Amino acid sequence: MTSPQFPALLEAFFTDRLISQRRASPHTVASYRDTFRLLLQFAQKDLGKPPSSLTMADLTVTLVGAFLNDLEKSRANASRSRNVRLSAIRSFFRYAALECPEHAGQIQRVLAIPPKRYSRRIVDFLTKAEIDALVVLPDQATWLGRRDRVLLLLALQTGLRLSEITSLRQGNLELGRGAHVRCEGKGRKQRCTPLTRTTVRAVRSWIKEQGSGESKVLFPSLRGGQLSPDSVQHLVSKYASAAAKTCTTLRKKRITPHVLRHTTAMELLQSGVDRSVIALWLGHESLETTQIYLDANLALKEEALKKTRPVGAKVGRYKPGDQLLNFLKNL
Repeated sequence: MTSPQFPALLEAFFTDRLISQRRASPHTVASYRDTFRLLLQFAQKDLGKPPSSLTMADLTVTLVGAFLNDLEKSRANASRSRNVRLSAIRSFFRYAALECPEHAGQIQRVLAIPPKRYSRRIVDFLTKAEIDALVVLPDQATWLGRRDRVLLLLALQTGLRLSEITSLRQGNLELGRGAHVRCEGKGRKQRCTPLTRTTVRAVRSWIKEQGSGESKVLFPSLRGGQLSPDSVQHLVSKYASAAAKTCTTLRKKRITPHVLRHTTAMELLQSGVDRSVIALWLGHESLETTQIYLDANLALKEEALKKTRPVGAKVGRYKPGDQLLNFLKNL
C-alpha cells in the first residue's frame, strides 16, 4: 500500500481527522488552517516549489525550524503565538506518522521540536476611568459608532473571547427576565453569562435598529457578514488611541480585545467575587488560569500589606484605655 501524497494527506488531515473524527471547533480548524497557509507559503519561498508539488520529504525538521524562527523575526510573533503554530504542525505530523510510516524518522525529529519557554507578563486591564474614556468615543450619530459602542459594552461586561463575540447571533441573547448571552467557547463548552440592565438596553436598541432575526449576526460588518478578528482589533485600537488623548494612563497600555476580557475579570475580582465563579464566568478550564488576575491585582496586595507589621517597628503590648473614657466613647 502506497502512502498518500502530501497534498492529499493534508486535505485528509483536515477533513477526516480534524472535522469528521475529532469534531474540532471552527476556531481550531481556522487556527490550523492559518498555520499551514503560512507554512506552505514559507516552503514555496524557501524551496522554490509550489505547495501542490511539495512532498513529505520536503517538510524536514530544518524547514519547520526555519519557519518557526521566521514567525518571530519577520512577523514579530511572540513565543506563545509560535507555540500555537508548532502545536498545529505537531498534530499533523502525529497523523502523518500513521499514514506515512516510511517517514517515521523525519516525523519524530519534527515532533521533538520543543515549545519555547516565555516569561508571563502581568496582564493589562482598564480602570473605571479608562473604561469610561473608551466607551464614550464611538460616534452615536453613525451606524458604525452605534455598533462599536454596543460591542465594547458587551465585551467589557461579559468578558467574552474575541472569537465568541464575532460569532454571536441575535438568537444567542435572551433580553427578557434573567437576561443573558449564550456562547460556545473553547472545547465546545457552552456557557451563559448574565447581562446588566445597561447592556440589555444598549443591545435592545441595537437589535431594533438592525431588525430582529435569530440567525442575524449581532455585530455585522458593513457588508453584513461576520466581523473578522482583525477588524475588531482595529476598532479597539482606534478608540484606545483616541481615548489616550484625554486619559493619559492609556498611553502606557497596549489595548486589545483580550484586555477587555481581562478588565471584566478584574472588575469581578475587585468586587469580591470568588475565583471559582470568575473561572465559570470566563469559561476557564482550570482555576489556575484565573490566578493571573490575582497576580495583577495591586489593590488586594495593598490590603494585605496593611495587615502586616513594618520591618523594624517596635513591638508593644496591648494596654486597655481608661474605663470611664471608654464608657463615654461608646455612648
